[in-house]
Amino acid sequence: MRKKDRIRFIQKTLDELYPTTPIPLDHTDAYTLLIAVLLSAQCTDKRVNIITPNLFAKANTPAKMAALPIEEIEDLIRTCGLFRTKSKAIKKLSGMLVELFDSQVPDNFKDLESLPGVGHKTASVVMSQAFGVPAFPVDTHIHRLAKRWKLTNGKNVVQTEKDLKKAFPEDTWNKLHLQIIYFGREYCPARGHHANDCPICSSL
Repeated sequence: MRKKDRIRFIQKTLDELYPTTPIPLDHTDAYTLLIAVLLSAQCTDKRVNIITPNLFAKANTPAKMAALPIEEIEDLIRTCGLFRTKSKAIKKLSGMLVELFDSQVPDNFKDLESLPGVGHKTASVVMSQAFGVPAFPVDTHIHRLAKRWKLTNGKNVVQTEKDLKKAFPEDTWNKLHLQIIYFGREYCPARGHHANDCPICSSL
């Protein structure tokens, strides 16, 4: 199958399987989404959604979070990987939002990526899902599937993001990255993957 045909087939299959793409992380605004995405590094979305109700009951704004003792944040997110590092980042970035951004989450990559614990992938999720800006967040799962589907030869997520943005129309990026995540979980896992049973891999 030619690359163009492969791309069309992948997009058509994903659209049929996942016509709607709810954001898997529970949140109520840009700030709670930012914190949830930060927590999701090396932690499952399911675990994050268990943790955040208690965390946001205590502090769901930058000012409230910045006022919490670091030990309390640690206790609230202890069951999440890297909880000490994440606690420091959450407290510090919340203080920065209050002091530098009038308690608002920035709606641009430069300012978002200046916050502690916020890398390009986290910023991309916030830009796409909170502000509707076309972005293509690439995590290890999307990177894996893009290579498996021969959409990239990239050896890192930076190159994979460039290749995926080139392959698919810009107005599909925000939805597509979620579709790929859902598909990877349901049909195309890293381990125990059987290509013949996969709706996409079986036809490529």
